[in-house]
Amino acid sequence: MAADLDEKTERYERLLAEALSEAEPTPPPRTPLGESAAEFEEMARSYLKDGRHFRADGDLVNALAAFSYGHAWLDAGARLGLFSVPVEGDLFTV
Repeated sequence: MAADLDEKTERYERLLAEALSEAEPTPPPRTPLGESAAEFEEMARSYLKDGRHFRADGDLVNALAAFSYGHAWLDAGARLGLFSVPVEGDLFTV
């Protein structure tokens, strides 16, 4: 059975927003790793904003892609140790 694009887009937007609220940068802010954590977080926030823009315009394919890319930035940052994230649940793959 094919996934419903509207439902999946809504779910991925919610997951990205929740992941952003759960991810806590671990390195000190004014260090190279702290700056990397800030860049990863900014990329995720930018993709969330872009995805919401695409969704509002009815472009669900690009909205879903943006939400997915944003979550990938956070997930990669968590695996690199840039963020402290919950290990329980389905927000992160760590």
